[in-house]
Amino acid sequence: MSELQIGTDYLGVSTGFLTRITDGTQRIVQSTGDHPLLQPGEECPLEDAYCQRTVEMDGVLSVQDADASGEIADVAVETFGLETYIGAKITVGGELYGTVCFADRDGRTDPFTELEELFVELLAERIGKALERESYEVELAQQNRRLEAEKQRFEGIADASTDIIFRIDSSAEFSYVSSAVDRVLGYDPAGLVGTSFLEVFVSTDVEESLELYQRVQGGEVIEGVELTLETAGGEPRVFEVNAQPFDNGIGGEAGIQGVARDVTERKERRRELEVKNRAMDDAEVGIVIADATQDDLPVTYVNEKFCELTGYDREAVIGTNCRFLQGAGTDPESVAALQEAIAASESVSVEILNYRASGVAFWNEVTVTPVENAAGETVQFIGFQQDITARKRREQLLDVMNRVLRHNLRNKMNVVLGGTTGTTDAEQVVVSAAEDVISLADRARELHAAAQADRNPERVDIGDAFDDLQQQFADEHPDATVEGVVDTSRDVVAGSEVAAALSEVVRNALVHDPTDDTAVTLAAHDDGDEVTVTITDDGSGINEMERAVVESGTESPLEHGSGLGMWFVNWVVTRYGGVFQIASRDDADGTVATIRLPAAGADDDVLAVARRPTTLGS
Repeated sequence: MSELQIGTDYLGVSTGFLTRITDGTQRIVQSTGDHPLLQPGEECPLEDAYCQRTVEMDGVLSVQDADASGEIADVAVETFGLETYIGAKITVGGELYGTVCFADRDGRTDPFTELEELFVELLAERIGKALERESYEVELAQQNRRLEAEKQRFEGIADASTDIIFRIDSSAEFSYVSSAVDRVLGYDPAGLVGTSFLEVFVSTDVEESLELYQRVQGGEVIEGVELTLETAGGEPRVFEVNAQPFDNGIGGEAGIQGVARDVTERKERRRELEVKNRAMDDAEVGIVIADATQDDLPVTYVNEKFCELTGYDREAVIGTNCRFLQGAGTDPESVAALQEAIAASESVSVEILNYRASGVAFWNEVTVTPVENAAGETVQFIGFQQDITARKRREQLLDVMNRVLRHNLRNKMNVVLGGTTGTTDAEQVVVSAAEDVISLADRARELHAAAQADRNPERVDIGDAFDDLQQQFADEHPDATVEGVVDTSRDVVAGSEVAAALSEVVRNALVHDPTDDTAVTLAAHDDGDEVTVTITDDGSGINEMERAVVESGTESPLEHGSGLGMWFVNWVVTRYGGVFQIASRDDADGTVATIRLPAAGADDDVLAVARRPTTLGS
């Protein structure tokens, strides 16, 4: 080092050396002279060196006669044999680096001058600054190498990515664009550098894009913003853009950097999915989706129609199995058919009796279809549910009419045949039987017409209905008593045919009582969200088989009613979501018929109160 040679010449000594002190050890870095222990690479403990005292001092240590001086350790003098010594410590970045020293084996007559000490002190400072600058340059070079390596790594990753990675400088021009811009938009990446980023945005998004650029320049980070970019051919594509401010931290490039991902197809798929979801949500059939990959097939989706059909809220259904719709009247064979098809991942369609949240039964046509993934594994089951109660009611009604008509016609023919054999009033027997058959046929037509007529829920004033019944039967049965008691201010919600149903119950009581002075009491009272109507008579009572048939809603060859009157009542009441029951009185002779129908107050919306038809059984 030239500084050491200058120092030895200036100070008139034979040796100059620069040390590096780390962890209590002195190592020679540079030197002049031929002293064997002061050559580059030589080391010794600091405590055995002349420099120990030097690094402890703030200024310069100078010794003209080491043997006589108390500043130098005896071991150092014995080891190095230097009588003359002058040195100063070197600091780099405020930390001890080492020392710069000058020495000679011979002692000096005169001590080092102030100027000589100042020379060494300034030389130490100069070397320290040179080392500091060198260290900075080394660090800077290393940092530049790291930055270049990071840049190459970044560009390698960017070029492999399907996303467009970009940087835009403070002049709103591209300073870098990854090669994906060629694959995705058809632009040459190098050709975009130096051009305004607004040139690749369609006109409708230019203003928004500029506003976003200014926000990011102001320090804001944006994520997931959708913007429309144009391909080189002029085709608009939708991109999801994330961007943040960029500054390389060393006074160079600054602006914004970000990533743009082409989401055109994803957005289109999402739009299609939304359309499909809306179609499912708005479908006129109940739709259920169950997860086939989990035990017990939990429900993951139901549409609004399903909730309307069953009365269950969506939150109450999600995560459960659809068996909650089953109840006491559900046919086990129908359930088994569903379970077997689902276990085999096969489509199936069954008609099954289910129950709404209110406990009211309804006929449900259930179709279940498996959905497979790309590997052919069943991952979902989609169920379509449709209320077919109205159809099942019509089928059941036609079956009942067929059974009753055939049964009664056969009975009347037996009466005719028996009455015309050896009797004198055969003509009267035939006429009577014919009249009964005609009456039954008329009733059948009436019931069939009611089944075919449109269902039209409306308000029915039960008090007015009672008044009409009293007037009707006062004329038809003057010896009978028909009284009405109304203990409600609400109307019932049913069709106009409910008046005929009430009339049928009263007529049944009067006609089947052998006496003429039958007493019938009509009563109506509130019962929760319903009005309950009771029709009580003191007649001969109802046939037990007739009562069982009405309550079960079924007819069989071994168990059926004698006529269609009570079936007509049951049909009308259940058509409007009500319940009809008939039984013998507990307190006296006679029958009590009970009709429950939905109630509507003065401010209630009839359509909101109206109920769906229920099954014919109670």
